[in-house]
Amino acid sequence: MSQAFRARLARGAAVCCFLLAAPFAAATAQAETTVRLMHVEANPNYVDIWRKLADAYEKSHPDVKIDLEFLENEAFKAKLPTLLQSSDAPDLFYSWTGGVLKAQYKAGAVQDLTEKMQANDGAWEKTYIPAAMRGVTIDGRVLCVPLKMSLIGFFYDKPMFEKAGVDATKIKTWADFLDAVKKLKAAGITPIAGGGGDKWPLHFYWSYLALRLGGEQAFADAKAGKDGGFTAKPFVEAFQKLAELGKLEPFQPGYLGTRWQDTLALFGDKRAAMLLTFDDSANRQAAAAADGKGISREDLGTFAFPVVEGGAGDPSDTFGGVNCWAVSRGASPQAIDFVKYFTSADAEKTMAEAGMLIPAAKGAESGLKDPIEQNFSKALSKSHFHQLFLDQDLGPSVGRVVNDVTVEVVSGEMKPEEAAQQIQDAFELDQ
Repeated sequence: MSQAFRARLARGAAVCCFLLAAPFAAATAQAETTVRLMHVEANPNYVDIWRKLADAYEKSHPDVKIDLEFLENEAFKAKLPTLLQSSDAPDLFYSWTGGVLKAQYKAGAVQDLTEKMQANDGAWEKTYIPAAMRGVTIDGRVLCVPLKMSLIGFFYDKPMFEKAGVDATKIKTWADFLDAVKKLKAAGITPIAGGGGDKWPLHFYWSYLALRLGGEQAFADAKAGKDGGFTAKPFVEAFQKLAELGKLEPFQPGYLGTRWQDTLALFGDKRAAMLLTFDDSANRQAAAAADGKGISREDLGTFAFPVVEGGAGDPSDTFGGVNCWAVSRGASPQAIDFVKYFTSADAEKTMAEAGMLIPAAKGAESGLKDPIEQNFSKALSKSHFHQLFLDQDLGPSVGRVVNDVTVEVVSGEMKPEEAAQQIQDAFELDQ
């Protein structure tokens, strides 16, 4: 082979390599930053909506690629801690806020967003409803970007109530509620579907009672170690009232072994008149019912958790969750820009229109079409204080104790004072 031929061959190979590499280089230049997001969403319809929103963002930001990753709930919780300790952490990840998020922040895994939220006279912060911002603010620091709200309330079967002579619109106080339970039992109807097998569904009762009795101040004082912490009067009295409910035997036989999904089925199959549950349970009970239809919308009613006579809590106070996007320590400025877009009123309105959530963004609630969700959203917008689920708010170790002792008290196996003391002991140990 001649030297001239070798030279021509080398030049040809170089040109070929350049031509092959050019499209790759162009693609790289167009997508210089990848924003990774992790979530537990399993509904393919909802995933599709999020992908379309991400695609719209990519179209207007050609230098950014949005990578959406969805894991099953337990797999997410198992994988995330390891990722947060590595260089492979997602930029944005789904969070329930509360004690777990606080621990992640203390470990340096997530960003403090306070300054960003409050810049320009709080321009970003003001795009969310106040209850949502309070939910993502821990020890005065904004640690998460609000995505959605959840509210716990009672769902009931209207025909069952009518048969027992119970008017749900008149259930305003805890005494009214206990009277309704008695009337339902007298009519041969199981008053409440109870999920003692998973434990956490029953902690809703004690948490709401404590909120009604003590209000925001009682929880703030308890966390600060004042007045005996969680052994203070409102928390003990809440257990006393829970024990009072338990003595009426309001749940179905064998409720201590009943899992959450089964309570939805019990309610949807009309084997219990009430269920204290999440705001989106109209669809949940229908899906869980044996016929796949459950209680019709015409026969399905809701009412707020009753106030307690003489309680210090504001009647507008609510109990539930705030779910949000945490921003990992190494997240890029592009990730911050994307999460602003992803939780904007326009984006969350799209999600609300699809029935995905009660939005945290102001104005996005106009997208809600379901009257039940609309009513829950209105209650949240008027909420003076939104207490987070205690098994999240107090962290996993204290939360487990809350769930355990709640079941023990309602079943008559533990005294109210002992239950309150166990929570306080666990809280002190966790500090």
